[in-house]
Amino acid sequence: MRAAWPAERLAGVRRTVFVPGDRGVDAYRLLTALVVPRPIAWISTVSVDGIANLAPFSFFNVASGTPPMVLFVSVGRTDTLDNVRATGEFVVNIANESLAEQVNASSAHLAPEVDEAAELGLATEPSLRVAPRRVAASPASIECRLFDATEVGDSTVVIGEVVAMTVADAVLDGQHPRFETMAPVARLGDDEWGAPSRVVRRDRPD
Repeated sequence: MRAAWPAERLAGVRRTVFVPGDRGVDAYRLLTALVVPRPIAWISTVSVDGIANLAPFSFFNVASGTPPMVLFVSVGRTDTLDNVRATGEFVVNIANESLAEQVNASSAHLAPEVDEAAELGLATEPSLRVAPRRVAASPASIECRLFDATEVGDSTVVIGEVVAMTVADAVLDGQHPRFETMAPVARLGDDEWGAPSRVVRRDRPD
């Protein structure tokens, strides 16, 4: 593994320019390797026919603090997107280190009538405010109701209003979920995943 280049050595080095649309440039692969690490939204939904679905999305973030909202991006049409549009509900399960293999496996393209959680032997439990069930082994979950779904290029940005958050007491310090014990994994570029990183603390400037 290459060591990280010190910042002082990067100034003035030769660089390669990649322009989206140019021959041989894969903008998606470049962006997913540059915008890293990306947290994973392991999203559970249920269809109007009651069929459960579970899939990971690595375009995921907070969209608003008040009211609390989160967003994820579905690249292309997915069963998750169809279910959210049809029912208006979804649950974000935190994907942690001990669940990484199942998270990865749940990204396989299966038929819409297949329940990924059942296929992978994952136990689920009822959510508090929405119909999709949460992954029982996940350290935390965020229950959402659809606020907006906007098409952007080949993707759809889905924004959900948070209606409940469930966090295992084992990862809480008072009301603060501890990163070290949640141990969330992240997606990087290609087939690379990010393991839980070292936590450092810095006071914010006034």
